[in-house]
Amino acid sequence: MVSADYIVGLTDGEGCFYINIRPKDKLKWGNSVIETHFYIKLREDHLKLLTEVKQKFGCGAIYFQNEKRINHNSCYRFEINSQKDIHEILIPFFEKHPLHGPKKTSFFFFKKIARLVRDKEHLSEEGLNKIRLLKEKMNHGPRLVREIRSPGGNAA
Repeated sequence: MVSADYIVGLTDGEGCFYINIRPKDKLKWGNSVIETHFYIKLREDHLKLLTEVKQKFGCGAIYFQNEKRINHNSCYRFEINSQKDIHEILIPFFEKHPLHGPKKTSFFFFKKIARLVRDKEHLSEEGLNKIRLLKEKMNHGPRLVREIRSPGGNAA
């Protein structure tokens, strides 16, 4: 079984704390949806390692990602996106076992955003703007991203 320190190092190198804001004009109901995602993505020959990471956290899911770009390999992605697991498992884990590299900053803002969402501050325009500003400070600044999966928790 992998250690907490190993997961911290793996996250520093291959992990990502990501916030997806789904605008309300693309939804059929009310306010924007804020999705919180943590993932570690590795080549497909590292499935056993990701399985150990999933076992250590006791939550999350592993997805196969068939890569179509010429210079990339297919891979597996371990992901935690359940709000409950983010607040009860992921955030306490990285508070107890801090990151050391640039992802430490992304985690700091990820945690702030996750707590704003938990407290339903994203339901106001002011709260949503606060989240947008915090998101811009993560992962080396703003970038254009494609739409991903439907809103919800982890797959089975």
